[in-house]
Amino acid sequence: MDVPPVSHPAWKNIVSGKVRHQFEFLASNLLLGYLALRVKRDSSPETVQKCAQELHDIFVRNADLISVQRDLIKVFGKDTLSGYLYDVIEVKSKITHGEKLLLAGDESLLKLLPAGDWIGGSIPYFMTEEGGLTTRQKIYVTELPAAVSDVSLKVYDARTLNSIYTDAPQNGFSTIIMPGSSKTHLEFALHAPQYEEFGHSPLIGWIAGVHLDDLGKLTPKVFYGPTQTMLEDAAVIMHAALSPKHIAEINYVNIFEQGEGDTITFPQDGFSSCDAYVNGVKTNFADYMTERDLDMRLPLVADYFGARVNVSFQSVDPTKREVRFYAPVFAGVSYKHAKPLHDYVKQFTAMLPSHLSEHPAFSCNCVLNYLYSELEGKRTGKITGPTTFGEVVYQLLNQTMAYLTVTEVR
Repeated sequence: MDVPPVSHPAWKNIVSGKVRHQFEFLASNLLLGYLALRVKRDSSPETVQKCAQELHDIFVRNADLISVQRDLIKVFGKDTLSGYLYDVIEVKSKITHGEKLLLAGDESLLKLLPAGDWIGGSIPYFMTEEGGLTTRQKIYVTELPAAVSDVSLKVYDARTLNSIYTDAPQNGFSTIIMPGSSKTHLEFALHAPQYEEFGHSPLIGWIAGVHLDDLGKLTPKVFYGPTQTMLEDAAVIMHAALSPKHIAEINYVNIFEQGEGDTITFPQDGFSSCDAYVNGVKTNFADYMTERDLDMRLPLVADYFGARVNVSFQSVDPTKREVRFYAPVFAGVSYKHAKPLHDYVKQFTAMLPSHLSEHPAFSCNCVLNYLYSELEGKRTGKITGPTTFGEVVYQLLNQTMAYLTVTEVR
């Protein structure tokens, strides 16, 4: 297993004596004796951090030793997270050592990384092992499962995106990142179910975004690591093949259900609409929402034979009498405004996949869940990863949490 970053609280807990371990790796025991004495004499946050860094570094330098691997399992367990927040210097080291990575972080940080086998997207919101966090100072790194046997990185645009499923490995999964509101994003959102071999292979991913304070000032970006390229309108994809003994599966958590109210359909596909048919009667949808004071935190929900798909509200323009969405509505599909939630946080956390036997290999959560559930500082079980402007589970989703598992075939 890889060495978790120094930001993991376990390192500070060890050097400060809150947790005690008898390590097999002799050098770590000797160093820890010295570090514990330093902290005992000076327990300031600065000293604890420096000592945690030294203990972390000796594990990194000796990570291939069997004794160190057993010690890491002793501290962190076999059921470790697939991703963590790292400092830029740590991510650079991983890239230069040839690791294949999925990255999420502020644009300013991703620009600093060297060429290598990685793809990434801009976002400053994360679910971490300590809870929801907003940061422009660290990069979230998703490391690939050991079962991955081969990786192929590729860039697609709106014209070539329809081949993503045919390019996928026979046994494996693909991870996609697209910039929010780009032509590629819109093309995928509107047409993914029409792509050749749609759903034949697991496709998971997310929509890159920006800090909400930067909306209208900065555009979301994706990054293609092999050439250190930053892109405003493209999809970067990692196709990952698995060994024959393993299989990938993707799923999502959606806390919303259709309400008991009106049935709503739309005359055409799109990310915005002026008109809608409410119970079959043509109506201006903006007027309809305003008159009924609909809660925009609650999405429209469609029922695709038991699979609930949300369309989240972005804004209502009273001047243009137009409603804008974060995902497209489709003509002929019946929608209902979601059933009200009595406790957004409680209902969201209650539906997290507690049945998982281990942490997902990859996961992402919607920024609307992050905001409306007030997840800053709150843990979401075994789910960690970027908090994004949209999720991909075969197609584009909104206000859901997506996750990927890789399991051994029995």
